[in-house]
Amino acid sequence: MQQITKAQEAVAASRLRKAQNRATAARPYADRMAEVLAEVASRVSSYRHPFLVPREVRKRLLILVSADRGLAGGLNVNAFRVAHRYLSQGPPASLDTIGRKGRDYFRRLQIPIISDVSQFGDWPGLREILPAVTVAIDEYLAGNVDEVALVYTRFLSVSRQVPTVATLIPVKVPERKEGPRVDYLYEPEAEEVLSQLLPRYVEAQVYAAVLDNKASEQAARMIAMRNATDNAGELIEDLTLLRNKVRQATITKELMEVVGGAEALAAG
Repeated sequence: MQQITKAQEAVAASRLRKAQNRATAARPYADRMAEVLAEVASRVSSYRHPFLVPREVRKRLLILVSADRGLAGGLNVNAFRVAHRYLSQGPPASLDTIGRKGRDYFRRLQIPIISDVSQFGDWPGLREILPAVTVAIDEYLAGNVDEVALVYTRFLSVSRQVPTVATLIPVKVPERKEGPRVDYLYEPEAEEVLSQLLPRYVEAQVYAAVLDNKASEQAARMIAMRNATDNAGELIEDLTLLRNKVRQATITKELMEVVGGAEALAAG
């Protein structure tokens, strides 16, 4: 068992490097998308896209990002706790799950799940994630939900992964950074650019969250397997000590029997 957990730790460590690189590479794109959104939105202040208009929240939709597999310590459980808190507080809510663990857990709790994406591998592309985001956007535009939120585990470091909840729709436009402005010419109009940009912005946020969650999963699995390896080593030491004690006691008993028999023969 120790050999298995040690091998699992090595595999997770190898995958962590690639997952961490992918998550880190996706963040600048998401950040730049936010900057472009802020710039365009600042030029069309009179235009109100449905994604920018807050509604009275009567029904909500939560996109939950989890892992497809276990053996990742408390990664999934911590995310489920945050998701459960969100679902239990406020208006009725349904789920849009990305990952098998989240789907199976909340299905047992009989929480309505309107969409599910799972088994997308260790290196998911946007194409695999897109159906879940499309369902959420369509539900909001159709008026079936008034708020779309996202729960995932944010990767901060190998030893620290934080379950995070964020509101996706309505979109909170980032504040534009101070500095000189360039007078762009938009083709088509800035309003049309903003209409096309907002769904892409939501997709980018969800995809970056999935990559973050993947990096967190590999880090949590590596640490869990390392702990399991250490625990197995301690158990091996304890069992070895116990075996030596039993063996020593058996040898001592046999010696005493031999000595006792020899003394009996000598007395006879």
